[in-house]
Amino acid sequence: MKSVIFGTTTLAIAAGLGLYVWQTQNATPHPCGDTAIAGSAIGGPFELTSETGETVTDVDVITKPTLVYFGYTFCPDVCPLDSARNASAAYILEDFTDNFHEDMIGLTGTPEQVKVASQAYKTYYRAQDDDPEFYLVDHSTQTYLMFPETGFATFFRRDNTHEQVAEMTACFVDKLA
Repeated sequence: MKSVIFGTTTLAIAAGLGLYVWQTQNATPHPCGDTAIAGSAIGGPFELTSETGETVTDVDVITKPTLVYFGYTFCPDVCPLDSARNASAAYILEDFTDNFHEDMIGLTGTPEQVKVASQAYKTYYRAQDDDPEFYLVDHSTQTYLMFPETGFATFFRRDNTHEQVAEMTACFVDKLA
């Protein structure tokens, strides 16, 4: 499993992202867990820049079951905790990232490119303009499980443990891969 974190290094392109509207009422239970969300399909085409400066697309990075998380690199609390949780889940599933997991990829882009990715994943972010050196970004924090052929499978909330993420991911891999 490849873990992907979409992040940024400057205030202009800071993008902490995530889905913020959930619909779980009247949802048909899935054998792997909660998959009900509001709105249209999650995911879609994007073109961003990797941490090594390479231009990549969704097709380049979602080549196998992939955890996708939208965060930002200067985040003081939520993003590191969620990234560590996702990496721990990947360890349980026998995978790894640079600081968190060796397969984790950090991506960024122009403000327009980040906006396209954000819109494709139905996410929210808003940079705080208080201090350009030590800025904060309000953002939602869900992690998405994506498959190359079928796209969005499910999402994980902040309160899901790494064991739950690993268990649900393994279930979806068994059912969809």
